[in-house]
Amino acid sequence: MHHATFPFSAIVEQTQLKTALLLCAVDPSLGGVLIRGDKGTAKSTAARALTDILPLIERIAGCAFNCAPGVPYQHCETCNTEHATAQASSVPFVTLPLGATEDRVIGTLDLEQALKGAQRVFKPGLLAAAHRGILYIDEVNLLPDHLVDVLLDAAAMGVNAVQREGLSVSHPARFTLIGTMNLEEGDLRPQLLDRFGLMVEVTAPRDKVLRSEVVRRRIAFEANPTAYAATWMQEQQELRYRLATAQQLLPEVTLDDALLDLISHLCCEFEVASLRADIVMHKAARALAALEGHSQVTPQDVRGAAELVLPHRRRRKPFEQPGLDQEQLDDLMQQALQPPDESESGAEDTEQENAENNGESQDQQQVFASASAGTVRKIEVDAVSNRYASGKRSTATDAPRGRVIRAVPDQNPSSLAVGATLRSAALKGADNFQVTKDDLHQQIRSGKNANLILFVVDASGSMAAQRRMEAVKGAVLSLLTDAYQQRDEVAVISFRGESAQLLLSPTRSVDLAEQSLRELPTGGRTPLPHALSVALETLEKTSMPPLLVLLSDGKANVALNDGNDPWQESLRFAGLLAERGVPALVLDTETGYLRLGRARQLARALGAEYLTLEELTAENLALTIRGCIK
Repeated sequence: MHHATFPFSAIVEQTQLKTALLLCAVDPSLGGVLIRGDKGTAKSTAARALTDILPLIERIAGCAFNCAPGVPYQHCETCNTEHATAQASSVPFVTLPLGATEDRVIGTLDLEQALKGAQRVFKPGLLAAAHRGILYIDEVNLLPDHLVDVLLDAAAMGVNAVQREGLSVSHPARFTLIGTMNLEEGDLRPQLLDRFGLMVEVTAPRDKVLRSEVVRRRIAFEANPTAYAATWMQEQQELRYRLATAQQLLPEVTLDDALLDLISHLCCEFEVASLRADIVMHKAARALAALEGHSQVTPQDVRGAAELVLPHRRRRKPFEQPGLDQEQLDDLMQQALQPPDESESGAEDTEQENAENNGESQDQQQVFASASAGTVRKIEVDAVSNRYASGKRSTATDAPRGRVIRAVPDQNPSSLAVGATLRSAALKGADNFQVTKDDLHQQIRSGKNANLILFVVDASGSMAAQRRMEAVKGAVLSLLTDAYQQRDEVAVISFRGESAQLLLSPTRSVDLAEQSLRELPTGGRTPLPHALSVALETLEKTSMPPLLVLLSDGKANVALNDGNDPWQESLRFAGLLAERGVPALVLDTETGYLRLGRARQLARALGAEYLTLEELTAENLALTIRGCIK
């Protein structure tokens, strides 16, 4: 049966997503699109459907490098023969699997050819297959770091350079990068985010009429894909024509200087550091105009481009949702389009108004205090040698598990890299093929240990709860913003009144953390024993090396079991945590002249590092914690 893809035209709503994909088709140099959104919101359906409406490209059958006709790659045997004739073909759509090895992505020595006696023949990888087409990565935020680095290099240069096993090859690799991701799994590294020209946030429709229409179309498609595709043939044909026309019109589209100033103005106002934003916005605005059939860019095109180019590049403040403030964008557009004399006075009024508004809103909803950064000692926490012995983060290159990232010559390998060993032997000549000790290679795996940072926070009335919570919120966010590199997870337990609750289950997502911590009730009594028992339960369920960060004055006054002494119970749980070798940090929040020093005793029972919180701001708290687990 012919495998049909779901028709692009049949996707319900999702206007912004469809526009972004079409823009990448009009101008492949935009740098691709990142589609962020919940599970099951047609992210990959739309990406795959795009290939069906893209204008065909000319290529020679059997060419592994997708050479452009007339400019063959020098080592391409298919295109450099005399009788090679090009034919129309659909644009390549290559899926990058999450488990792909570096060899599979960039290409490697062709072992089969080497064994036949051919000298160093290059076997192209996925980057060659994606040249002049689309490289699609599902769950791009889960891609291992070493592959991300390879992709960044190729995407930046438009060339894939391979230096390995006696090979020195570089071939063109210009592709449109389309990635999808679900924020629940954690965010992307900023360098990779910036590489995606455009970004779209996708949500499932909340309207029941739309939802039922989505289901109706999907069911009809699955029942008979070919027949369903045929019913959308005319719309698909119109889209193909629109795209082909836009591609031809694009070189003639002009963008005048006033609009270029507007682009730079918007980038500055939204505090976007990367200059790539200005360049991509310029290209996206021209592509939008071409798609609409105009040869002159309008302010509306610039606005449409801003919505796709700026959200993932602007500097986000802690606990701020991703995306663009639409009202701010409207105001900036209006200011820019007013006559000069009006806009100057208008801008002053707005600035004054903004300053006033900021003053008001800061009083009403301050998220966390950034008190002056006190001096903070960098502290190391030594894990007791036990279940969590790896208290320090290690990038152990001899990690027993983890992804294989490369192979190195080693006459006594503990984990043999078969492919590299055979290739090394084959390079010496196929006539007398034998593997000697000199050919042996060791597999090198990446085994970075991530950590679980568990905050246990006293929200009772016995402490200045508000300020402590502000510091914790800030620290959680600071730690999560670089959790992509570290792969760390953060969890928060809050305790007050009669019990403790796991407020934030272990997560790598900044946005989930922000939602959970937004409203934190404070006040009431101090159920410290329950908090420590919840901490113990949470840590039992994780295989990650943990760090426990306890913020409390230690004045427990609610026992877990009636009739028990709350303080003795607290010490007992602290002892249990210490037995399990859980590295811990106690931040004493006790204030005032008469101090009982309970938190210090608790730190002793936990075998933990002890600090007072008075000199710690949110930023410093994050740095201190990083110091513990480096």
